[in-house]
Amino acid sequence: MQLQQMQDDIAKLRGQIEVQQNDIQQMKQEALQRYQDLDSRIQAQQAPAAAAPNNSQPSGGVNAAGAPAPSGQDAPPAASSEPGDPAKEKLYYDAAFDLIKAKDFDKASQAFAAFLRKYPNSQYAGNAQYWLGEVNLAKGDLPGAEQAFSKVGQLYPKHAKVPDSLYKLADVERRMGHTDKVKGILQQVVSQYPGTSAAQLAQRDLQKM
Repeated sequence: MQLQQMQDDIAKLRGQIEVQQNDIQQMKQEALQRYQDLDSRIQAQQAPAAAAPNNSQPSGGVNAAGAPAPSGQDAPPAASSEPGDPAKEKLYYDAAFDLIKAKDFDKASQAFAAFLRKYPNSQYAGNAQYWLGEVNLAKGDLPGAEQAFSKVGQLYPKHAKVPDSLYKLADVERRMGHTDKVKGILQQVVSQYPGTSAAQLAQRDLQKM
């Protein structure tokens, strides 16, 4: 009877795992579809503006995060000519973040870079810049991660993500073999952002050096 009970329990667990796997797969598909739909709508909105000359905005194939525009697309203006729309910004930001949850880091990188091109002054821009660094790091794109983390402090010096971005930057520099930069960055985190979790981690790392 105990053996039968164990077999029944195992069968139930397998069923639960299959349901969870299906749910995860569905979430990935929904997140990707959400991003694609949103990106299509934004591209459609940008099309009329692109037809008219706009000498007030810089042009070129490099976005606000310093990375080339996604292949197959013209680079949109570095800053949006539209008035700020917090609801739309949050929708776009959430769609990009959903791609991280789905572990689709290539799409997430494109989505955050596109967000920063369109909404460089958004209340979510600092977070987007930080997460662009995280997804680039997850992809193994160390130069892209280095650039993205550096820009958090450069573009959003008072943002709450600055100490975290500096700590992650030290990690990226270590991975890239730039050991001469690591100690200085960690000391900067400790001295300029005391009491933060990033400072505690930086202090720990300094003690190991």
